[in-house]
Order: sequence, then C-alpha cells, then structure tokens
Amino acid sequence: MPLYEFEGKRPTVDPTAFIAPTAVLIGDVRVEARASVWYGAVLRADLAPIIIREGANVQDNSVIHGPENVPVEIGPGATIAHSVVFHGATLGAESIVGNGTTVLDMAKIGSGTMVAAHSLVSPGAEIPDGVLAAGSPAVVKKALAGTPAEVWVRTNPTYYAELAQRHLKGLNEIR
Repeated sequence: MPLYEFEGKRPTVDPTAFIAPTAVLIGDVRVEARASVWYGAVLRADLAPIIIREGANVQDNSVIHGPENVPVEIGPGATIAHSVVFHGATLGAESIVGNGTTVLDMAKIGSGTMVAAHSLVSPGAEIPDGVLAAGSPAVVKKALAGTPAEVWVRTNPTYYAELAQRHLKGLNEIR
C-alpha cells in the first residue's frame, strides 16, 4: 500500500483497517479501526488533515483533498462511494455519498443522510441529518425514514466493514 510522508507528516493507519494496495495516502491522513480505503482511491492530506473515522469506507477511484487548514472528516460508518471527489468537507456518521458525486469546500453533510449518485454538493452547503439529497446543486428531496434508502444507509456500514476484513485477510497478489 503506497503511504507517503509529506513535509514531516505521514499517514497513520489502524492495523484493523483495510487499505487496498493501489490506494494512495499522502501526508496527514488518519484511518481509524475497521475503516477501509479501496482500490485506486487517493487521499492527499498535504494542506490539511484527512480523518477517516472508525468503520468508514472510501471506495474505488475516489479522491479526497482539502484546501489549506480545512480538515476533511469522514464520520464513523460513513461511505464515500465509487469515483467521488470530496474536497474540504465533512460527512456525518453512517451517511452515504453516492457514486460520481462531487462535494465541495466547507460543505457539511449530516448523519444518516444519503447524497444521490452524480450530485453536486455546493461549497458551504449544509445537508441535514436523515435525508436524501440529490441534484446539481444537491437539494433535500425527502426524509429517509421508512424508505428502502434508509435501510441501505443503516446496513451499509456493517456490510463494508465485513467486506474490508475479508479483503484484509483474503487478498493475495498473484506474481
């Protein structure tokens, strides 16, 4: 797994976390217990810290970065899905940012929230807890309570934590 120190700051990864061998972590990246960073993801913490909280997952080909002195935090059990650009923002616990979404500087996404695939979360936007947001720019569409999307938001953290542990134990390079 490529880990790079930058100007004296280096990634720290809990031993129970899964970092795919093709993911790249640069600078002040902190990956907590049972979190996962998947294939092709790039986490570049050269200007501000990136914190991936316990059980969170950053999926394939996503990019996380932030402007100077604006920490990025991915909450416990949260999901950054495939090919997401997440820049200088905060994601609440057990929320999902859907495939291909872009989240821009100083945006805050609440807990238990889903941002639909291919949305654009504008700079400084605040999306509350427990809702579905979608569009470009993303706006709240409805509450998640009682919907199939709520079930996915609740079950996704366990699913990805278990899948990450399978990859941690069962991945073997073929030479």
